[in-house]
Formats: sequence, C-alpha cells, structure tokens
Amino acid sequence: MSVDARTYDPQVVDFRAVTAWMDDQGLGGGPVEHVTPISGGTQNVLLRFERGGRPYVLRRGPRHLRPRSNDTLRREMRVLAALAGTGVPHPRLIAACDDPGVLDGAVFYLMEPVDGFNITVDLPSQYVSDQAWRHRMGLKAADVLAALGAVDHQAVGLAGLGRPEGFLERQVPRWLAELESCGGGAELPGVERVANWLERNRPAVWTPGVMHGDYHLANVLFAYDGPRIAAVVDWEMCTIGDPLLDLGWLLATWPDPEDSAPVLLDLPDGLPSPGEITARYAARSSRDLSAIAWYTVLACFKLGIVLEGTHARALVGKAPKNVGERLHAVAVGLFARAGRHITRS
Repeated sequence: MSVDARTYDPQVVDFRAVTAWMDDQGLGGGPVEHVTPISGGTQNVLLRFERGGRPYVLRRGPRHLRPRSNDTLRREMRVLAALAGTGVPHPRLIAACDDPGVLDGAVFYLMEPVDGFNITVDLPSQYVSDQAWRHRMGLKAADVLAALGAVDHQAVGLAGLGRPEGFLERQVPRWLAELESCGGGAELPGVERVANWLERNRPAVWTPGVMHGDYHLANVLFAYDGPRIAAVVDWEMCTIGDPLLDLGWLLATWPDPEDSAPVLLDLPDGLPSPGEITARYAARSSRDLSAIAWYTVLACFKLGIVLEGTHARALVGKAPKNVGERLHAVAVGLFARAGRHITRS
C-alpha cells in the first residue's frame, strides 16, 4: 500500500531531509510520491518511492538503531559499489549517504528496484507448472555463487573488508563462544562431536575471496520472465573469507531427501539435488571442492548455533516462544545433518 510521503513517520525517514540531500546529489526533482514499505527478512527499513518519474529504493537501519547499524549499512554500500561490473547480479547502487547527520543519526543509501520475487514467499505460475524452470533455478543459484567466488576482491576495492588470515581457524572457537554466551547448547546433541571433527579436518590450503555470508534461496530474487537470478540481496554479512563456506551454507539450507527434520526455508519441489548443486559449482569454479563436506558441516554448525541463540532469547522472553521452538528444532536437525556428513566422510 502506498503511503503519502508527507505523512510518513519522520522518525523513521524524514523525506524532507532525503529530498534536500537528493537535490544536492542532482537526483530528480519535485515531491516524493508513492512511498511503499518493502517487507523482508531484515529489521532494516526498506522503502520504495518515486521522484521525478524515477523509482528508488531507500535502505537504512532499523527504527531503533543498534550500535553497529550504521557500520553495517556502510559495509553494504561499499560492497554494492564494488560489485558493479562484476557480473554478479545485485541491486544497483544509485547513491549513498554515509553522513548520519542527514537523517537523524542513520546513514542510508538509494538503489534501483529489482524486478524479481522471493522463492520462499511467492512462486509465479510458470514456475509452478514447469519443473524444468524450478530445476534451473537451483543451478543458477550455484552459477551466481561461483561467479561471486571468482571476483578479485583486491581489484574491485574490497581489500581490508575482512580478515582472511586465520579465517578458518577462528570459526569453531568463535561459534562455541557464541553458544556459551547465549546459554545454549545443552539441548543440541552432537555439538562436541561436530566441533572436534571440524578442528581435526580443517582444510590446510584455501584461497580468500568475497563471501556473501548468508547465501541461501531467501536472499536471492528470481526473475519473473525466466529461471535466472535478478539480484542477490542482503549483503550485510559480506566479508573476505573462504567462499566455499557460502557453498556449504547453501547446501546446509538445501532440501535433502534423506533429511526429514524441520527445515529453515520452505522451498518448492523440483530443485536440483545437493550433489547437482555441488557439481554445477565445480564446473564453473577453479576452487578445490574435495573438502566440501567440511564446509557443509561448518555451515550446519554455525547456522545451528545462530538459530539456537534465538531459542535462548525466547526462553527468557526476548523472542516469541513459538519462533524459538521452531528454530531450535531446525538447529537440532542441522546438527543431525552435520553428523551424517561426518559419518559418510
């Protein structure tokens, strides 16, 4: 539903301040029209609007900014600017405001709207009726991930975005500490076994590259006119690390016919198998996938702990009880999946 910019809550987005800043940037003219909130899986504010006949999407941190909200948005601004011309589909950055004084303490940026849909929310009729289209959706997800892993982070200006030195060595201790800090773990069977296996089998050699950090099918928008990815979204976790962890993350959230545990994402039938996803990535990447089971186990371990954190907050009334219980069941399933990968390896 469109909202009149004159009545939109100025404590969230003061459009008088935005239009003054846009005037300084030479972006459009006249009033802001057709303000439409965009829903998504993030607490950040996302608004579509028009000005001077051109559509824009504005993204800023949540209404009540957290200590690192602006740093997160600045990271996204930097990543989106760097990805221009790389061939990795992403929302095109129009302009960024990293001055928190413009919008009452919040930095923000403007990007072009993406004509696409989220597979976990909607599935257009052509995709419903054509299994081949759904199969190709999965293959395209692997293609784009391989393309991201091939980006030269230094050449595009992302050197210093993360700390690749010791990246894999930090993972298990960092996430065990996270689990301990939230008071979880007692109800997650297999934590110690998985952690010990990861430490014993860590790859000795790997090549740093750009990682999305949360790559799964809820964070890609597919095109309406055919099975291709219109844009990868939510780059707030992007870093320079080991891109094969992105592939492991995709596989950890992928439907598995051997797995009857509750899943994080509600995905349609007809997608490629996990083996097909791995083979597709391998065909389009020069990276060594001989240790892909290790990366998938690490992704299950890390994601399970992230979800258990929400469960821990729910137990003390800081998150909805039903959400916490559902995510706990998913976390238990992720550790069971990790255990099966370990057994097979």
